[in-house]
Parts: sequence; C-alpha cells; structure tokens
Amino acid sequence: MEFKSIEKGVWEMKADAGMNVPARIFASEPLFKEIEEGARQQLVNTAQLPGIQKAVMGMPDMHRGYGFPIGGVAGFDRKEGVVSPGGIGFDINCGVRLMRTNFEAKDIREKLPELMDILFKLVPAGVGQKGKIRVGQDELAEIFKHGARHMVEKGFGWKSDLERIEENGEMEEANPEKVSEKAFKRGMPQTGTLGSGNHFVEVQEVEQIFEKEIAKKFGLFEGQAVVMLHSGSRGAGHQIATDYISVMQKAMQKYNISVPDRQLACTPIESQEGKDYLEAMWCGVNYAFANRQAMTHWIREGFESVFGTDAEKMGLEIVYDICHNVAKFEKHKVNGEEKELLIHRKGATRAMPAGRPENPVIYAKTGHPAIIPGSMGTASYIIVGTKSGLEKSFASVCHGAGRTMSRHAAMKLKRGEQVKKELEAKGEVIKGKSLAGLAEEMPEAYKDIDEVIKSIELSGIGKKVSRHLPLAVMKG
Repeated sequence: MEFKSIEKGVWEMKADAGMNVPARIFASEPLFKEIEEGARQQLVNTAQLPGIQKAVMGMPDMHRGYGFPIGGVAGFDRKEGVVSPGGIGFDINCGVRLMRTNFEAKDIREKLPELMDILFKLVPAGVGQKGKIRVGQDELAEIFKHGARHMVEKGFGWKSDLERIEENGEMEEANPEKVSEKAFKRGMPQTGTLGSGNHFVEVQEVEQIFEKEIAKKFGLFEGQAVVMLHSGSRGAGHQIATDYISVMQKAMQKYNISVPDRQLACTPIESQEGKDYLEAMWCGVNYAFANRQAMTHWIREGFESVFGTDAEKMGLEIVYDICHNVAKFEKHKVNGEEKELLIHRKGATRAMPAGRPENPVIYAKTGHPAIIPGSMGTASYIIVGTKSGLEKSFASVCHGAGRTMSRHAAMKLKRGEQVKKELEAKGEVIKGKSLAGLAEEMPEAYKDIDEVIKSIELSGIGKKVSRHLPLAVMKG
C-alpha cells in the first residue's frame, strides 16, 4: 500500500487493482506515520465497494475498526451504491453535545466536587447500567421514531433545545417496525444512560478562542465554564447493527456482491435489506438523541441543586449536538456533477460550512459547531467546516483524538488508581464508575489531540474556533 503526499496534510493511494476510487488520509506527517497498517488496509478494502464515489477517506484520528476503519468516511451513489453497517458502527449515533453556561470557570471551581457528586447520582453510568426512566415497548417505539422531540414533550428539556441538535434530534424516516424484538429488549432498560468506555460528562473551561465572531455566535467566551456530554445508543444500537450485519452477509450472494472482508457486508441502498437497515439504523440514531436529551435534563437539575438558581438563568443552553457513527443522504458534487449520496461517517463527524441547508438557522452564516473531544486529561476543540472541506472530505472531520493502544494494553500500562491520582494532581475532579475503566481511558491511550486538530487545519477541511480544558470528568 503506497500512500503519497499529494498536498499539505493529504495522503493518497491511487486506485489499484480492485479499487473503484483512491484512498485518502487527512493527517500531518507524524500522525500519518502512526496509522497502523491494518487501518490503512481497511481503507483500501472499503475503496472496492460498489457505487463508491470520489475517494474513501481516513480522518487524522483513524484506527482499526470493524470493516471500515474508525475515522472512515465514504459516499455511495444512491442508485448504484451500497449501505454497509460496518461503515456506520455498532454504537449508532455515538455523539457529542456541548452545553454553555454564564459562569466563568474560576467562579465555580470550588463547587466542582459537589457538582460531580450530584451528577454521578443523577446520570446513570457504567457497563450494563439500567436507567431511571422506565419505558415499555410502545414508548420505546415512540423514542425510536421521534428521538429528542419525544423526550422534550415528556418534560426532559426545552423546545428550543431541538433547534441546536443535528437533524433537530429526529430522523424522520426511522421505522420501529424494522427493529428486532431483541433490540427493543436491550433498549428498554438503558434509556437515558451514559454507558462506559469513552463516554463521559465533562465540565470544561474555554481556554482559548481562535475565531472571535464565530465563537460569539456559538455563545462561547474565554474563561467560560461549559459542559460536554459524549454517549450513544447503548445495547439497542449494538443489536440493530448485529442483526443487519447478519442479514447482509446472507443477502450479498443474491445481489452478486463480493467483498474483500466479510465485515464489509453490504447490500444495495435501494434493496429491501438496505432500506430496512437504514430505517432501523435511524431508530438507533433517534434513541441516542433521546438518551442525550434525558441526561441534559439531569445535568441541568444538578446545576440547579448546587448553585440554587434556574438553569435558564445560568444560561445552560445546548450549543450543539452532533453525531458520528451514522449514514445520511446528502447532495455533493462529484466531478462537477451534483449527486445524492449516502455518506457513511464511522468515527467521523459532519462539518458543514456556512450556506449548506443542513445547518440550523442560528448557524446558517457560520456553519454549525463540530465538536471534537480529547481524552479526560487533554483538551477538546470546537471547529467549523470549510468550503474546501466540503469539496475534499464530503464536509467531514474526525470525531476525537483516536486511540493509539487497545484497552487491554492501556490496563497493562497503568492501574486506574494511578490514572486518577495523576489527573487529580493536575487539579481535575475525577468520578469513575470503575478504576479499570479509568485505566482503559488514560490520556496516553489516545493520539495527541493538538496534532489531530493541526491536521484538520493543515489539510484545509476545518478551522478551529475554541480550545477547552477539562476541569471535572465523570466516566462510566
């Protein structure tokens, strides 16, 4: 696999035998050299899928995943292309939500231990953790269908929240009839839960603003305290993916599709199997939006309890909620021709520049915020997309720092107690459901987030708006 630098921050392998399009990686030279051979091979494999357009793309946080690399982006022609669950992932709509406050970080620092204790009680977290919300099959079907809107109508949040969520928190073509009984059973007890792994609730300080006018539109200022939430679709999303990978592995022969890796199982977008999967997958997207909406409500309650005033007065508004691990239909230019494509973003996030219809009205002139978290001991960033990124990467950027070592390897390197002490020594408040989970998520297990953001700017696919530092972290 011979990748060559074709411009600053962009590496390409030309379409070789079996490949329908080139494979491209957006990364600085140090990050490009770090990308494992297996992840590059997965990118090359993906380039062989039917109906793929322009190029298959790897983001600077790219690492090995299931079928597609995590940090992989691919667009497929709606009429001639395929849909692949491996190009979306098991944790459907794993996503990130940013909430602002009117507080300066220095004014709430002494209250952070109390706040995190309260949030740890209010927000259910951990492996297999059951939620506080009890839903039956009928209500879960409503959640699958209407996402965050259903939760707002039930009193979990404000109507204005929906204007600040990708797709307004609701994929309208979601169809609960395409979701298996097993996925329903896994989803019912986990509604409104954080989960484990790299999911978190984090209070941060806006350390630096790079684009003042855009930051002002986002409601951000230097020294501000903000809250970042990262979670997904839990067991329901995992089961939807599992169910349809099995369906597609069996169906490929019917459509005369062969793939270099069975993990790339796919069917035509317009096939019955393809349509069924998309309608089920979008239910997983809505479920994740609903989960984050419930947790937003409890985060507001936690702030109200500690600071003794209404969430509205504290300015606890959503800045934006953005998903990764999703596929959506979008219009993009390919060789000068506008086409409707199904864009797979696995461990990658959308970054639409100003002027695109996907932007909410409040961000029409700036482009929406793209939220890129680091690890629990490093910075996170808010960026915006560029017109160059629209052309180069289907308006896509990375979704985080990206792992450099497995969870097993991380646990061998350090114990959870050591990780906790080291972060607390830096002044962070750390609440973890398990010490093993803290070890798995140590900062050393991830790429250098500053180098990742440098790669985005170097390649021209995005520009940074603000840099945030962690003050207090809650992990599942």
